[in-house]
Amino acid sequence: KPKGKKGEEDISRMRKKFFHAGIARVKNIVMLFYGTKLLLVILFPTMLVLFGFAFFKKITPINLIFFLVLLACIGFYIPDIWLRIKIGNRQDMILRGFPDAMDLMVICAEAGMGLDSAMARVGEEMKMTNPPLSEELRLMTLELRAGKLRSDALRNLGLRTGLEDVESFATLLIQTD
Repeated sequence: KPKGKKGEEDISRMRKKFFHAGIARVKNIVMLFYGTKLLLVILFPTMLVLFGFAFFKKITPINLIFFLVLLACIGFYIPDIWLRIKIGNRQDMILRGFPDAMDLMVICAEAGMGLDSAMARVGEEMKMTNPPLSEELRLMTLELRAGKLRSDALRNLGLRTGLEDVESFATLLIQTD
């Protein structure tokens, strides 16, 4: 593979993670994320050098190197841990609200609404109880209004959430359509 292709795949994989975390719409989020990692890798060891000698008068050079490397590693992995926690919390919230959304969609369908308008309505109704799910349904509705095919909008819904249940639901609706 060409070198540029690998870099693009990494950025694409990271953008997918940011979609799952619900923060992909922030401009240059991938660059900001890697910049934060670099900043923390430099900042944590620098803080040890600046403030550590005030507390540890007799630190051996080998211990100093050990703590510098340890703090650099911690600084490198903290943004990844934060992102994983953010993704997990958001996916958990969407997963908890998904059965209620399904029930509301069934009620809307039984009342005679079409699928697109039912999803828009459910997105509005879920705004207070489950903002992440409401946002995803609203984005799907906006894609439909912009002229995107329903199958593409449903697939995007599954990709943005990263949840197997939502992807299965989207697949079911695509096959039914």
